Amino acid sequence: MASLLTDPLFETYGRGPPPIKDYYHFFVTKSEIIWRWWKISPRMVYRHTKPGEVKESLSDFLEDTDLQREVRVVFGDHVLEFTMALCEGRYNYLDRLSDSLLLRIINFLELEDVDQLGQTSRKFQQLCGSEEFWEQAMRRHCCSISDEVASLAKEIGWRTVFFTNKLHLQKLLSRRRKMSKEQHEGPG
Repeated sequence: MASLLTDPLFETYGRGPPPIKDYYHFFVTKSEIIWRWWKISPRMVYRHTKPGEVKESLSDFLEDTDLQREVRVVFGDHVLEFTMALCEGRYNYLDRLSDSLLLRIINFLELEDVDQLGQTSRKFQQLCGSEEFWEQAMRRHCCSISDEVASLAKEIGWRTVFFTNKLHLQKLLSRRRKMSKEQHEGPG
């Protein structure tokens, strides 16, 4: 299954935390770690410093505590832990799937399971609470959705419409029709 993964497995870049102004690029492939840095300083001493690069095999990175410390300082514990997992061959395949594909998969779950999935990570919390998911759920669970209901859902949210009982929904639609009619007729 690891053969399905494409390079790079992971890539991130950015400036170091204050007061560091240096720029870093961290790249993880299937076979190596690439750590690049560019010294950014107004000091004359560093004016002609060339960018640096370290390339190591995944197994060497697991033993290189100095480089691990640098990664932690610049990008944080989360990035270091994720990189260590990649070096040990522990891949999170769900992270590599597109949001649209994950939404299609999530739509096969029961709503109770969707709620549980939404509690597992920030990404799944976002997906399980997204308007796109609730629109798909509404269309899957309802025989037909009128244009009027779809318009209301865009206004108040698909999730709200999904959990609104039919009587209350009819009341909301009636109010909406009345307001629309009053606006068209104008002051009178």
